[in-house]
Amino acid sequence: MTQETAAATTDAVLDREETISRDELEALQLSRLQHTVAYAYDRVPLYKRKFDAAGVHPTDLRELSDLGKFPFTTKEDLRLEYPFGMFAVPQHEVARIHASSGTTGRATVVGYTKKDLADWAKLVARSLRASGVRPGMKVHNAYGYGLFTGGMGAHAGAEALGCTVIPISGGQTERQITLIQDFKPDAILATPTYLLTIADAMIKQGIDPASTSLKYAVLGAEPWTEEMRHELEVTMNLKACDIYGLSEVMGPGVAGEAVETQDGSHIWEDHFRPEIIDAFDPSVVLGDGEPGELVFTSLTKEALPIIRYRTKDLTRLLPGTARPAHRRMGRITGRSDDMIILRGVNLFPSQIEEIALRIPELSPHFQLELTRPEGHRMDQMTVKIERRDTVTIESGTAAAKVLQQQIKIHVGSSCTVDVVEPGSLERSNGKLRRIYDMRPKG
Repeated sequence: MTQETAAATTDAVLDREETISRDELEALQLSRLQHTVAYAYDRVPLYKRKFDAAGVHPTDLRELSDLGKFPFTTKEDLRLEYPFGMFAVPQHEVARIHASSGTTGRATVVGYTKKDLADWAKLVARSLRASGVRPGMKVHNAYGYGLFTGGMGAHAGAEALGCTVIPISGGQTERQITLIQDFKPDAILATPTYLLTIADAMIKQGIDPASTSLKYAVLGAEPWTEEMRHELEVTMNLKACDIYGLSEVMGPGVAGEAVETQDGSHIWEDHFRPEIIDAFDPSVVLGDGEPGELVFTSLTKEALPIIRYRTKDLTRLLPGTARPAHRRMGRITGRSDDMIILRGVNLFPSQIEEIALRIPELSPHFQLELTRPEGHRMDQMTVKIERRDTVTIESGTAAAKVLQQQIKIHVGSSCTVDVVEPGSLERSNGKLRRIYDMRPKG
C-alpha cells in the first residue's frame, strides 16, 4: 500500500452501521426483514399471490434462516408487472423512475421514493469513500445517464459525499480525454472496459495514461478480473476498486470494495440481505464460501421492496475484512444467463479474459463468436483477440497457439483463436458485448 492509499483509508468518517458488530447487524437485519416481507405482502399484489401460493405468511419469518421459506422474485416477475405493478406506494410518492434497456425483453421498471433516493445516495457515497474517494475531490462520472441507474446513482452518491461531480456520461471518448486533462479530476467512475477504451485512446493521441491526475477508479456494471485490475492500475497509475449493484435491487452501491484491501466488495447488509443458492437447484441455500447464484432481499426500500431477487450473478459470500460485520462478495465469475455451453463444457467470458491477460503479447480486447457450420452438429467458438501495438504478427500468431492451449487446459474446451490487428475490435462506450452468437436459431 502506498503512503497516499494508507492516508486515504485513515481519514474517512464511517457510518455507524459500518462499524457495528455482526450480532448487532443481524439483529437489525431481522427487524428490517420482518417489516419488509409484511410491507411487501400488504402492498404489492404479486407478493401476496406468491406468498399465498407458496403457503407462507410474513409471520412465518421468525429468524433470518426463515427467509429461505419464501418464494423468489425474478426479472420475469417485473416484466409481467410492467410498468408499475411492483410499486408499493401510490404514484404521487414515487420521486423517480428508472428502467432497464429492454434489449432482451420488456423493460424492467423500478421506482424510488424520496427516502429511497436519499438511502441510495448514502450507500453510493459509502462505497466511493471505501474505494478511496474523499469529500472535495473532483469526480469524473463516465457512467451513462438516463433510465440506466448507473449515471444518476453514481452522481448523487458523489454529491452526497461532498465531491465536485463532472457529469460527462458515457461515449464521446475524445471529449472525455480533453476534460480529464483540463479539469484534472481525482477519481473516475466507469465500466472497466470503457476505462480501458479511454486509456487506449490516450495512447493513440500520444498521451501517457499514467500521467493524468486520476488517482482512483471506481468500476462496475460488468464482471472483471484481477488481471483487468492489474492492467488498468499499471496503465493508468491509479487504484481501481469494484462497485456492485443492479437496478432491480437499487442500482450501484449495493456493495463496494475497500481500497486498502481490494479483496472484494463488502455488501451493505444494513440495507440488503444476501443469499447464495445453487444455480441448478434453487431450493438449496448454500453456506458462506460456497459458489452459486447471488440472491438479494431489500431491507429498507419503500417504492419497490424486493424479496429474494435472483440476480443471475455467480459468486460466493466471504467474511468481512475492512468492514468486518459486512460480508464480501467474491469476484463475479459470470452470469448464469451468460454461460456458454460448448460441447458440454460450461465457460464464461471472464475465464477467457483471465487467461488471455497472462499472455504478454495479447491485449484485453476480445470477442467470442459462436457458430455451427453447415453440416456440423457441434458448436464452435472462435476467440477474436487483438495483439498489443508493439507485438509483431508472427509473435501474435505464436501467442494465439498459447491461448488456444491454455483454454483447452484450464477450461476444457477446444476453440479457434484469431489474433487481429490492434484497434480492430469494437470498443466499449458502456457495457461491453463480449459474446456474438451466430448459431442457427431453432
